[in-house]
Amino acid sequence: MNESPTPLPSIVVLKERAKRLRAELKAGGETITHSKSLELLAHQHGYKDWNTLHAAAGNGPPPYVVDGGAKVRGHYLGQPFEGELIDVQTLPMPGRFRVTVHFDEPVDVVTFKSFSNFRQRVSCTVDGKGKTVEKTSDGRPHMVLEI
Repeated sequence: MNESPTPLPSIVVLKERAKRLRAELKAGGETITHSKSLELLAHQHGYKDWNTLHAAAGNGPPPYVVDGGAKVRGHYLGQPFEGELIDVQTLPMPGRFRVTVHFDEPVDVVTFKSFSNFRQRVSCTVDGKGKTVEKTSDGRPHMVLEI
């Protein structure tokens, strides 16, 4: 089995990629089955077959739905936001996921009145409840996704 140096995407994302691969090959004149596209995707990730890749990515259902950019809301560094969930990756540590969120409106991550620092896209590691383990100095998680 391949020990992938980068976190694997969720099963939902992997299956969507296999569908796109099949469609692209069909557009180029090569017809393959969905099973074959899953096997090809597994090989692209360095795994011997789809079952091995599936096991490495995690058998449980992902806590977030990634369907072409799911809308999310929550708090980042204490500031409320609404945005789009760009990516979710299953991490090797059980119950941990790497998420990338693009905020609809930039969020000021500085609480001082004398200056600001706006962010519009952030990546962080969250648990199955959508909260980061890391906390601000006042004890709040860096990110809280409302699931």
